[in-house]
Amino acid sequence: MNEFDDIRPYNDSEVATVLAKLSKNSEFIDTLLSIKHPRLYRWLPWLARPVISYALRSAFSKMKKVHDLHEAIRQSFGKLLIKTDSFLTISGLEKLDRKTPYLFISNHRDIAMDPAFLNVALIDDGRDTVRIAIGDNLLKKEFVSDLARINKSFVVKRSIKGRREKLEAFTKLSRYIRYSLITDKCSVWIAQREGRAKNGLDRTEPALLKMLTLSKEKSQNFGAALSELNIVPVSISYEFDPLDINKGMELAEKHKTGSYEKNEDEDFLSIYKGIVGKKGAVHIAFGDILKKDYLSADEAAHTIDKQIIKNYKPHATNLLAYHKLHKSNHKTEAMAAKLECDWAKITDEFNLRIGALEPMCKKIVLEMYANPIIQNINQKQ
Repeated sequence: MNEFDDIRPYNDSEVATVLAKLSKNSEFIDTLLSIKHPRLYRWLPWLARPVISYALRSAFSKMKKVHDLHEAIRQSFGKLLIKTDSFLTISGLEKLDRKTPYLFISNHRDIAMDPAFLNVALIDDGRDTVRIAIGDNLLKKEFVSDLARINKSFVVKRSIKGRREKLEAFTKLSRYIRYSLITDKCSVWIAQREGRAKNGLDRTEPALLKMLTLSKEKSQNFGAALSELNIVPVSISYEFDPLDINKGMELAEKHKTGSYEKNEDEDFLSIYKGIVGKKGAVHIAFGDILKKDYLSADEAAHTIDKQIIKNYKPHATNLLAYHKLHKSNHKTEAMAAKLECDWAKITDEFNLRIGALEPMCKKIVLEMYANPIIQNINQKQ
């Protein structure tokens, strides 16, 4: 067995088999049915299941390679953006060499859409898509794991217990990322921290950078091992977060009770809502490749943070939230002056969005949108 078989994405040779399995997976079919057609799922599931299965087989029959799947996803993605009144803008990609594989480390807002938008930017510029790091906590269902791994995702084993076992798993992960970049010449995406930044504060975990160097040569120092990975910080910003209220309610519950218990299907439903929900204007900013010979993970993390915060494109919703929590100042007024958008429309929609929330949840959601502005202001001081 290949060293990475338990964590790697599926290969082209496995695509047809995996898609055929998915088209027959009863849990996958029932999940799609319950989300897309809840009434039909409730009253006539026996009638609808064969129809869904046939539709899946028909669509999947045209896909023989991962590239075919990504082309189909890109076409559907464009229609989805139009349907949800969303659009993507990109900056900084022109600085990156087309033949060089990069390790894209980005801030993290949405489980599926952060790497999906990155891939759209790459596809539309004629570049290859990335391999995507995803935690095994999101892959508890077999069909979700298949969907992720056929979409070039590799598994981060976060659920492993035991110090030695964790070290072994993260060392293998480090070797796989290095193998992808240096041997396979394939770019990789990974979030700057474990889990989404639900409070809107973007900070890189130094432990992530330490993990990346677990696979270094004995003769290499930390900085040399990190620099050969071609790390590029990436900032992604959403005008509207489809899961802002959900995140606010979760953080409010944690504040009140000290804990929050997810239901069994919550992660998958979050993925679905993130995909189909309105995001408005979305911007991806590609930063500059890390070139310095860093002495420590803390130093490298600080550099990544500075780029992500500096390159984060603020939206009207960020500034509206900031102004509701703090007095406006010349810096936020300058940011607002640069935005070309329908302020009246966005203000009405944002106010309607948060208007019915209970006070604590509303404050948390406002902070979520305002914190990128606060980070930007504080960094420049």
